[in-house]
Amino acid sequence: MIKVIKAFNLLGGMQPGKANIRKRRLSVERLSRLAVPRKKVRIRSFSVGEIACERIRPGAGHDPDHSILYIHGGGFFSGGIVYARILAAKLALATGFTVYSFVYRLAPEHPYPAALEDSFALWDHLAKKGIESCKIWIAGDSAGGNLALCMVQDLIEKKRPVPAGLLLFSPWTDMTATAGSYEKNAKTDPILTRAYVKNASRAYIAGQGRADDRIFSPLFGSFEGFPAVYIMAGRNEILLDDSLRLKDRITAAGGRAVLDIEEKGWHVYQQMPLPIADRAMERLSKFVKSETRI
Repeated sequence: MIKVIKAFNLLGGMQPGKANIRKRRLSVERLSRLAVPRKKVRIRSFSVGEIACERIRPGAGHDPDHSILYIHGGGFFSGGIVYARILAAKLALATGFTVYSFVYRLAPEHPYPAALEDSFALWDHLAKKGIESCKIWIAGDSAGGNLALCMVQDLIEKKRPVPAGLLLFSPWTDMTATAGSYEKNAKTDPILTRAYVKNASRAYIAGQGRADDRIFSPLFGSFEGFPAVYIMAGRNEILLDDSLRLKDRITAAGGRAVLDIEEKGWHVYQQMPLPIADRAMERLSKFVKSETRI
């Protein structure tokens, strides 16, 4: 399966020029329609200011007392509402929770801190609706995982309430692209390349700091006071070390982190309409249920 995906992936080394970015964004949205779960979910579109959002609830077994704020990935410069709907719907079906997804402003047109500001806009919107932070999980894949971690670090710094926990799919925690898994898994990763990652980080940072700054690479920030974190990664991805080191950093700070490595998995493999993804969401469901305070 990894060889098949790698053969059809034309985006791994893409340069973030205007034409290529436009092509990628269109391709991602079109392909996303094939991966959205066909099981019944209830979707309502809404907006927070100019931010397009969706509220997704499972058609059956809905738990109205708990929610998930889901932040999509895409290297900070791709990913639309349909792309976000893939994992948002899967999270709703796996947990029974209401899932709120949205589309943040994308780089390079809108570099840091636009995506983070939009993430906080939805978080604050949920708070205004009266949803307690302790009843909200924050989930994110890849760049979305980066934003989820940065959000919690900011919340703790500002002494604001933190979410119930984090659910991270192949989180991009270190923008320096220097981890050993870049070399070790260069031939096995069917999705990403070092060139792609470095181009994406440059577009997002846009000369506003160093790649090892905490605001870009949350791995190098503080994890004191973090809620429980469930980290999922694929053994074959170049970002594997981003997850391994994240678990170590959280544990060293006295927090609780569970690392779920799929031996046959790749970067955000949970998005695919495959049995391997279904089994991953079942494991996530068990973790969330064990952590949820009823």
